[in-house]
Amino acid sequence: MIVDRMLAKAPTLEWPALEAAFDILCPMHLRLTETGHIVHVAPTLKKLRPDVDLTGMRFLEVFRLDRPRSITTMSELMSRARSKLHLELREAPCTALKGVLVRLPKGQGALVNLSFGISVVEGVQDFGLSSADFAATDLAIEMLYLVEAKSAAMDASRNLNQRLQGAKLAAEEQAATDTLTGLKNRRAADQILETALLEDRAFTLMQIDLDFFKAVNDSKGHAAGDRVLQEVAKIMRAETRKGDVIARVGGDEFMILIEGSAAKDRLKDIASRLIRGIEQPIKFEGETCHISASIGIARRVVGDRRDMDALMQCSDRALYASKSKGRACATFDEDL
Repeated sequence: MIVDRMLAKAPTLEWPALEAAFDILCPMHLRLTETGHIVHVAPTLKKLRPDVDLTGMRFLEVFRLDRPRSITTMSELMSRARSKLHLELREAPCTALKGVLVRLPKGQGALVNLSFGISVVEGVQDFGLSSADFAATDLAIEMLYLVEAKSAAMDASRNLNQRLQGAKLAAEEQAATDTLTGLKNRRAADQILETALLEDRAFTLMQIDLDFFKAVNDSKGHAAGDRVLQEVAKIMRAETRKGDVIARVGGDEFMILIEGSAAKDRLKDIASRLIRGIEQPIKFEGETCHISASIGIARRVVGDRRDMDALMQCSDRALYASKSKGRACATFDEDL
């Protein structure tokens, strides 16, 4: 071993020159006296306790031996030279280290070479170390590069997954949205309604048809019809709560699902406000569009055994009743 060959020359070399070489080859070593007092601390090891001068302190006062467990004195440690040591710093951060002690010739004490072992990443993070703090041939450097490469790859993978998840959510939202009005579409409305039934929730289903919309489309064109539909969507958002679901389920057909139990008078008020808002003249390219709305209302309570088709039929019947009354009104299915 290189260390053994260097130690063999120790009687003919001055320690400062020898330690300068050791500091490069073993930047985490200590030189101890026979009594275990520290007489030299390598540069990287100094960074583990930058505010404390370890020179003159006893080795076993700075480090706690975990293995071999039987060792409690310096003489016992010297007798176990070349044994693998598991130890840690006594003061926080109590970094785990591995090491080996080598006796020096002619009672000159011992060298202890330390390393972080598999804790090198934590050691580097705890003490702000860099590749310059390790021997050029130390495998810890390559491990650090591997860890850094893995970290970069994981960050890239995490970012990619986040973008993919965002794209997936955006695609799902787009698939559930009516592109003209920004409301939910028929597919999304059916799924939401089915979920509410499966969870046995109380809610009110309103089906709304626009009156005289075909006349606007026929006389003023589809662009005018599109503007009307967009304005109707704004009115519906303004007259409902954030948690309620509004969907465009056909050309001029809408559905509103109002969560929770609601009194009949409150629902009548909502329907009246919707009709009044929709009846307001809508301007488009200098012309005025006039429409109204007919509404069919079906209420569901917890425990109601009607399925989605049955509820839709009930609100449909109520809607047709509103149209038969002359339009621009709301009808409850329970009143039929």
